Amino acid sequence: MRKIILTGGGTAGHVTPNLALIPELKKSGFDIYYIGTSTGIERKLVDGMGIEYFPISAGKLRRYFDLENLADIGRVLKGFCQSIKIIRKVKPDVVFSKGGFVSVTVVWAARLLGVPVVIHESDIAPGLANRLSMPFADRICYSFPETEKYLDRYVKNNKARHTGIPIRSELFSGDANTGRRICGFGEERPVLLVMGGSQGSRFINNAVRSVLRELLLVFQVCHVCGRGGVDNALLGLKGYKQIEYAAEELPHLFAMADVVVSRSGATTLFELLALRKPSLLIPLSRRASRGDQIENAESFKGKGFSYVLSEEDVNPSSFVRAVIDLYNERKAIIGRMRASSMGDGTERVVKVILDLLVKR
Repeated sequence: MRKIILTGGGTAGHVTPNLALIPELKKSGFDIYYIGTSTGIERKLVDGMGIEYFPISAGKLRRYFDLENLADIGRVLKGFCQSIKIIRKVKPDVVFSKGGFVSVTVVWAARLLGVPVVIHESDIAPGLANRLSMPFADRICYSFPETEKYLDRYVKNNKARHTGIPIRSELFSGDANTGRRICGFGEERPVLLVMGGSQGSRFINNAVRSVLRELLLVFQVCHVCGRGGVDNALLGLKGYKQIEYAAEELPHLFAMADVVVSRSGATTLFELLALRKPSLLIPLSRRASRGDQIENAESFKGKGFSYVLSEEDVNPSSFVRAVIDLYNERKAIIGRMRASSMGDGTERVVKVILDLLVKR
């Protein structure tokens, strides 16, 4: 049996593509191991999958001066030493990194020990962790065609591969009727699904609730609002279902949704595309991020898959109008999604991994 170490963490977007690869990797004859942090979301998501999990130390890679950077140097060095020890123990044939702070020392250690590395970049503009990892990778997979302009040197030396993002197979098995039962919805009105990312979004929560009465005149609203995000004053409101965190029920919620309001993390966007769900995207502002969600959202808007509202442009009138316009155009949007060659990247990523091993 061949062995592969998966790594990536920090947010669900750095983890769920790894989880999507697992069934296909098992079919291809791999024993699978995972390296992440001891307390990150990756550990919670990997638990119960029958995969050996190795926790390591990780330092946050800040883009600004902070005294915590000094402490993080120690954490990074510790994580690097732990990664070397784990890789020597497991003796993997390949390491696959999905990014996030925890992945960097794993990639460095693999390169030091002569283990081939494949990394995957989800966003249009590569994040800091992947930029630090790219020089040590044998192959670089990327999701958006626009990313190629950031990977010029790797395209020229034939290391870069356009694959899309691996999508969890279970998302395709949802049942709309089950989703409606979960939410207590009938069939008389369309369903608006609202999501704020794996950690929820206070901004989107407030935006939806500020116009909830208007939305409920047209839609039934399923609101995935994040841990601690439930508004008790709205419990029992007809046509409005609040869910803190969607796990096993998520495929059914997607299946019942006619349109979706969401942040614009890359993994979410490619899931919506694969499932043919028109979306209104509200990207994180540049004040709260490096601007990756803004670029992702503009890409999907340009391809006709999504509407986009910046946080600065969200007000009661613009929000309600955008959601209704999105619903009215949904059939044309779904048609464009069906015609797109961008979709589930699972098989393409696994092929990159297998082709790399054949050539070694």
